[in-house]
Amino acid sequence: MKIGILGAGNMAGALGAQWARAGHEVFVGARDRDRAAKRAAEFGPGARAGGLGEAAAFGDATLLAVAYEGLTDVLGQVGDSLSGRTVIDCVNGIVHPGVTLATGAGPSVARRVADATGAHVVKGFNLCPDAMWRMTPPAVDGRRLTVPLCGDDAGALATVRTLITDLGCVPADAGGLDRAGVLEATAAYVIGLHLAGVDPRSALPPVD
Repeated sequence: MKIGILGAGNMAGALGAQWARAGHEVFVGARDRDRAAKRAAEFGPGARAGGLGEAAAFGDATLLAVAYEGLTDVLGQVGDSLSGRTVIDCVNGIVHPGVTLATGAGPSVARRVADATGAHVVKGFNLCPDAMWRMTPPAVDGRRLTVPLCGDDAGALATVRTLITDLGCVPADAGGLDRAGVLEATAAYVIGLHLAGVDPRSALPPVD
């Protein structure tokens, strides 16, 4: 596939590298074109870089991997280019980085993106830090990582399931886009425990 990436931060770097390694064509777009070019160079000679608009208009799927604080500005720049496209939203509503996350007050980030752009948005990849996505394959205690997804469009969901499988992970349907806020609240819960020095797995019931 051709995958456009909006953002050049850690999540963009982790997922972009994995997809490039799997043979996908990746285009990194950012407000800082030099930063985008440096990120794309990490993926190998086939990756390209440019502005946000170029990445938004590129390919079969677009990964939205920007800081929460910059979300409104980015959507204002590229919204029209995303209409009708598959957009993967991994953004968590971080109000103060590393400290406070939005947990359900108002629409989810995914719903905001869908309403602002007309894209077929799929929420996913937001429960784990970039270090997890850099693993080959991502795994916990020797088991392949499960990636919950929320979305309404069957074609977009099928595309994202393929990209998850290409990472060596297992896709799991978690409901329609109206359930995306649950994934975002789950991220707040998990990250909060982690910042408190608690392994989140110790607070979740085991499944026999």
